[in-house]
Amino acid sequence: MTERAWIASRKGLFELQQQNGRWSLGPIAFLGEPVSMVLADPRDGAVYAALNLGHFGVKLHRKDAGAAQWTEIAAPAYPLKPEDCTDPVDWTVRFIWSLACGGADEPGVIWAGTLPGGLFRSADRGASWTLMHSLWDAPERSEWFGGGYDVPGIHSICVDPRDSRHVLVGISCGGAWVTHDGGASWSLSARGMRASYLPPERGDDQNVQDPHRIVGARDTPDQLWCQHHNGIWRSANFGADWQEVSAAPLSNFGFAVAVHPADGDTAWFAPALADQTRIPTDAALTVTRTTDGGRTFTALRAGLPQQHCYDLVYRHGLAVADDGRTLLMASTTGGVWLSENGGDSWRTISSSMPPVYAVCFQ
Repeated sequence: MTERAWIASRKGLFELQQQNGRWSLGPIAFLGEPVSMVLADPRDGAVYAALNLGHFGVKLHRKDAGAAQWTEIAAPAYPLKPEDCTDPVDWTVRFIWSLACGGADEPGVIWAGTLPGGLFRSADRGASWTLMHSLWDAPERSEWFGGGYDVPGIHSICVDPRDSRHVLVGISCGGAWVTHDGGASWSLSARGMRASYLPPERGDDQNVQDPHRIVGARDTPDQLWCQHHNGIWRSANFGADWQEVSAAPLSNFGFAVAVHPADGDTAWFAPALADQTRIPTDAALTVTRTTDGGRTFTALRAGLPQQHCYDLVYRHGLAVADDGRTLLMASTTGGVWLSENGGDSWRTISSSMPPVYAVCFQ
């Protein structure tokens, strides 16, 4: 049974607890500090929190199962840039944008995606990190550019539960990349995506796509969903190729997507108006859901604000629990909503949170 969730915000990490069938806000960790990402590891019960402390840099903490306190652990860091290197990118971790667990057969393995576009792997629960030079040194990286930020970043990491060496990452703006050998080598995996923001002759270029978020289904891992800058795409073969979904109502723009863990045909989205506006359509917050692989969608509004609503849901601001029914959504303007019936109706947890970067269930 789902009993806990985490809300990573501009002013700390909030714990959401379920007791006697009712959800309520619990303790706050890192009060006043920006928590950019949170990860709950189902393999050992640990929780990881990434902090972005500006002048003091990026920090990473872990709370072990049953522990009362958080422990600071190593944060991903780039090596010193060689003096003769012509790369214009600053080799400094500016932000931990994604965290993901390795496979069930890889206890202690954690992946981290950062700005400016680096992918790191830890084999010891964050005590040390290794930069995936095979991806960082790819010649194609010179063409990547910023999406939500002024530098490219890795926001999505999908580990194949059938094969821990099979990993796909999503990059804004650098397309999708896949490894079949645990990171020793990488190849582009965004065939079928289209970038309408580029000249037509470059629209199909895999290396300059802007997938806002890529997630997969736990029990049907070949099925991946992508909320792209200008559409929704779906893959039935773990990203080998992608097909555009054209039936989405309201808007095909947005950042967040969540997928039912046991049913890859069911997914939820939080559409918004592009591109400069970035608010819900008609200033009314709506979640859209498909249960048939994107052929049809239902607009879900019950319990969500329908007037004067300017909430934007970030990439990691929408999550579904293992039961496939409980959803948590939070926004840039401090709204937090919970659904226990697959999105059919929502109840407000808070309307006065700090801006929320990420949510997850444990």
